[in-house]
Amino acid sequence: MRILLIEDDPDLAEVVALGLRNESYAVDVAGTYAGAEELLRTTAYDVACFDLGLPDGDGLDLVRRLARDPDLHRPRRSLVLTARDAVADRVAGLDAGADDYLVKPFHFAELVARLRALGRRGDGHGSTLRVGELALDLAARRAWRAGRELDLTAREYSLLRYFMHHPGDVLSAEDLLEHVWDANANPFTASVRVILSRLRRKLGDPPLIATITSAGYRLEAPP
Repeated sequence: MRILLIEDDPDLAEVVALGLRNESYAVDVAGTYAGAEELLRTTAYDVACFDLGLPDGDGLDLVRRLARDPDLHRPRRSLVLTARDAVADRVAGLDAGADDYLVKPFHFAELVARLRALGRRGDGHGSTLRVGELALDLAARRAWRAGRELDLTAREYSLLRYFMHHPGDVLSAEDLLEHVWDANANPFTASVRVILSRLRRKLGDPPLIATITSAGYRLEAPP
């Protein structure tokens, strides 16, 4: 899951982004309305987290624009993170198009739980994701193949999770970079191939991730 964190407090943004990266999320950070707008013009995010009190505009206006501005990539889900705790503010945020609303100060564990819930919403999955003999515990960040637990790094886990959310789909290296890595990734490196090779080795035989020549990769888990 690739997340856009819009937060004008640099210290809070740094702490939250670091925590989310440790939870295997790819995170880009914007501290202003203009900065968030620029990222939303170029990148498709799975979830965007909006602070409302930005120094150069109202984050709620940006939430509203996502529904009508074709130049902006609308995230699959949006979460408002703000100190505005009045009922009217919550109603305004949800009516503007946000999928969830979390008031500051918040516990980091609750933020992560809400992000997991947003990621599951509409995909028919509960807390455990299953594809063939693969199983992923989204809360505990543990993975198994045919009952054998897999010892995965955070990036390997994120990559497997993305494949399992798109079983049977051909995913290009660009797709994987966009959703599993963040803006700090160098698109000209071999990082996708390296992590993918390690993941394949840990998954074992028979191979589950096929290379589709000139197209990308596909998870072909047996039933």
